[in-house]
Amino acid sequence: MKTVLTAALLTFALPVLAQSSDNPDSSYANGYYVERVKYFDSLQPVKRPIVFLGNSITEVGAWAEVLSGLPVINRGISGDNSWGVYARLDQVLKLKPRKIFLLIGVNDIKRGTSIDQIVYNYERIAARVKGLAPHTQLYFQSVLPVTEAILADIYKKITNARINELNERMKVVAARYGYPYIDLHPVFEDAQGQLKREQTTDGLHLKQAAYIQWARALKQGKYL
Repeated sequence: MKTVLTAALLTFALPVLAQSSDNPDSSYANGYYVERVKYFDSLQPVKRPIVFLGNSITEVGAWAEVLSGLPVINRGISGDNSWGVYARLDQVLKLKPRKIFLLIGVNDIKRGTSIDQIVYNYERIAARVKGLAPHTQLYFQSVLPVTEAILADIYKKITNARINELNERMKVVAARYGYPYIDLHPVFEDAQGQLKREQTTDGLHLKQAAYIQWARALKQGKYL
């Protein structure tokens, strides 16, 4: 069994990441993260769930309501980044999910993490899912646009130019591992490439009604 698993994990060789001089902040296990992970462990497992996995943008979504009738569970953690998702991936995979809808990366950008590093973490996530859960369908959802003009100062490193660059690179990773890439920008983007103001509370996070449109797009795309 161990030999088979190792072979599966090595099917896709991870690219070598050049050492970065920007010393990215890879921390993730703050108090809220730890408590949220413990909370997830305490829940009654859902059989073959559909998992929404990510940061606060995922956590705020009332997925079980906007996707009523489906075995949906929310595994969003506010403030999480690509390192944090990778660290708790086994907790998700032990549920034997039929589908995982991943949305992560904007907090990495917020910290000034290089696009190369974020993409490398996408590669690690994809390789682990492919190796440990070959029957799970992983969906890479595009990082959402932001409304740059109204972002608070703490979000000033987040630009749509960086988001678009990351999404283009994410698309390549998804194709490399045979996973679908879902472009959510047609749902949330205005004519100037900004997050529509009527859909956001602060230029980054979404109003509750926006999740209905998000869910509708996933259904229309036949991802659900």
